[in-house]
Amino acid sequence: MIRLDLTGTEKYCSLTDEELRAAAAAHRSLLEGTGVESDKTGWLTLADRILTGECRDILAAAEKIKSDSKVLVVLGIGGSYLGARAAIEMLQPEGDVEILFAGNGLSPTYIRNVIRTLGDRDFSVNVISKSGTTMETSLGFRVFKDLLEKKYGEAEAAKRIYATTDAVKGALKGLSDRKGYTTFVVPDDVGGRFSVLSAVGLLPMAVAGIDIVNVLTVAARTMKELNECTEGNPAEIYAAVRQNLYRSGKAIEILACFEPCFRFMGEWWKQLYGESEGKDGKGLFPAYVEYTADLHSMGQMIQDGERNIVETAILFDTDRQQISVPDEASNADGFGGLVGRTFGDVCRVVADAVREAHVDGGVPNVRLNVEACDEAGFAQIVTFFELSCAISGYLEGVNPFNQPGVEVYKANMIRRLGTKK
Repeated sequence: MIRLDLTGTEKYCSLTDEELRAAAAAHRSLLEGTGVESDKTGWLTLADRILTGECRDILAAAEKIKSDSKVLVVLGIGGSYLGARAAIEMLQPEGDVEILFAGNGLSPTYIRNVIRTLGDRDFSVNVISKSGTTMETSLGFRVFKDLLEKKYGEAEAAKRIYATTDAVKGALKGLSDRKGYTTFVVPDDVGGRFSVLSAVGLLPMAVAGIDIVNVLTVAARTMKELNECTEGNPAEIYAAVRQNLYRSGKAIEILACFEPCFRFMGEWWKQLYGESEGKDGKGLFPAYVEYTADLHSMGQMIQDGERNIVETAILFDTDRQQISVPDEASNADGFGGLVGRTFGDVCRVVADAVREAHVDGGVPNVRLNVEACDEAGFAQIVTFFELSCAISGYLEGVNPFNQPGVEVYKANMIRRLGTKK
């Protein structure tokens, strides 16, 4: 289980018994289905359900894609692609199929670059949209469906299209039924930002070479442990600390990691917390920084800027690669004393120095220690953040499972484009 280190918050936050009881009560309301929009809490049991249900079909589809394609183009936006991309970039599996992502924006330059990268290689498409009417994904699907049909013909192209969508309704479901696409389900009781452990994330992950059975098994076990932990529950405490600091004037939460491969996990986390808590004029603003690179840019703002920041740092106990500092005869850079030490060891010392500096500079620091940057670590991080996010939303007094603000620009867009939905 993730280990929560609050040493860096002690100067700024002292949780009361009342705050701890409130967090425990919010957690219970999730488990008992008594909280707001409890019909959207299916992610609590999602890993177990997929393991005993759709997992076999997902694995079979992944094997077919690997047998006939060198590239899988994943079309989706927001929760329909961030989790899969986060997993693939964090875990860096050594699969034979390259995963390309499109349908997450409207940049013609980006789409052209994806097509150029695809080249002449055999490919399949995984289009992910519950409604089938999300503009970015729908337009992207038109482009890559057209490429498929020109390359293979309509009948063969249909065998290379995998749609992850609603079980019974919607534009994409209807098209899939008419064309004979292989389909997977976006569960009704799981919102997009909580859907990475469904076919939404699992099919691209499996094609990339990630052991999704291992991911699901660890996620199910971690969720069970967190839900059964009644004293010192880290998900409850993290939620309570965030809300305590928010009430004290900390309006921005920065997630930091010392691994560049964590970048899209940061993007996934930003959506999870931003879309869940940012409503009704409330919510910590989520941002992500990559250390040590951003210590030489954003580090100035974090250290000396407005004191409205709380920092949450992810650290891994073990290193995927061991690289030692080599000797250099002149020692012109002055780092001869580090010869023989691993980069990972040096990085952990730097992490402690950063925490000390930021805490002394007025930035509370929460540390989340994860054993390894591997499939188990990924599953634990996803499970921990999803559960704590929902608890935090309930503590904040908002509905963590809706996103009414997202619809505002869409209405304007439809009006200005003259389209109908």
